[in-house]
Amino acid sequence: MRRLRVLIAGGGTGGHVIPALAIGREMRDAHGAEVRFVGTARGLETKLVPEAGFPLELIRVGQLKNVSLMTRLRTLANLPLGVVRCLELVRSFKPDVVVGVGGYASGPAMLAAVLLRVPTVAYEPNAAPGLANRLVGRYVGAAAVNFPETARYFRNAVVTGVPVRETIFAVPDKTLGSEPRLLITAGSNGAKIFNETMPGIAARLLERVPGLTIVHQTGEKALSATAEAYANAGVDLSRVRVTAFLSDMPDQYGAADLVLARAGSTVAELAAAGKPALLVPLPTAADDHQRKNAELVVKDGAAEMLLQAELTPEILLDRLTGLLTNGERLRTMSVAARAMGRPGALEKIGEMVASVAKAGA
Repeated sequence: MRRLRVLIAGGGTGGHVIPALAIGREMRDAHGAEVRFVGTARGLETKLVPEAGFPLELIRVGQLKNVSLMTRLRTLANLPLGVVRCLELVRSFKPDVVVGVGGYASGPAMLAAVLLRVPTVAYEPNAAPGLANRLVGRYVGAAAVNFPETARYFRNAVVTGVPVRETIFAVPDKTLGSEPRLLITAGSNGAKIFNETMPGIAARLLERVPGLTIVHQTGEKALSATAEAYANAGVDLSRVRVTAFLSDMPDQYGAADLVLARAGSTVAELAAAGKPALLVPLPTAADDHQRKNAELVVKDGAAEMLLQAELTPEILLDRLTGLLTNGERLRTMSVAARAMGRPGALEKIGEMVASVAKAGA
């Protein structure tokens, strides 16, 4: 019997590539599948996919959102070539199912699969689907989504959640009476607004919240400047840790009383860890999906939101102080966050992909 063949298409950012790799490993290890990826030369997949040991095929396709008219026209001109290239890839690899994870390469590959009548599965972690998933949503065989509100965009959508490490679901509740901790995180590149604002208010925040410690993840490029800004602001550096990257996220979540974060794929980890958050959505995120993610988390009581356009040092200081000094509020938010967590998402997605492939055989 021929091995199951799975083509995973999309990428660009870590929010697309990391779950795509998790799905690829699940299909390979749990279902014995032969897995191949389709991406573009401009995305993180060019580094992460080969490092994970998977073949990667590249196509030429660009952005349509939040770009100049010239870039948009160039993308539209290249789009048919991208679809043709994907038709060639699908015909040569002969996948049993194509999984679209969003991002630049997802649209052309999913369209090629639909045209060739190859079964498809869409993966959508955000409240509002990106352009690629919106275009193919009504044609896919099934879809794995994170929010119930997203299901209306797809055929046969199932709320599976987002693949999150089991070690994060295992994060214990914060011990009552332990020293308070603020965790600031914003993915591998950090967040400029956090890096520029927090050093100026940290001394007053530490004064207002007795015993508080701060762990601030800045991203590699901003590490030196942010650490220097904290030092120049007269902050007690024994109570602040500034780091480019955090490799021990389960431990960091476990020690944190509150997380200051963006509202991309991080919201799924916050739910898994049961962590209260003050979310500042990235205003330039495609289709404003981070704001829409944050709105749903706020609606369920697991976080508060502060729009970047409204963020000033004084407002951020007051919001953080108000949360960190209100233990009952943090406990209520933590319970709400835990309720949003969806363990076993990766296994559910893997079973969905295998089922769609089998149904189309």
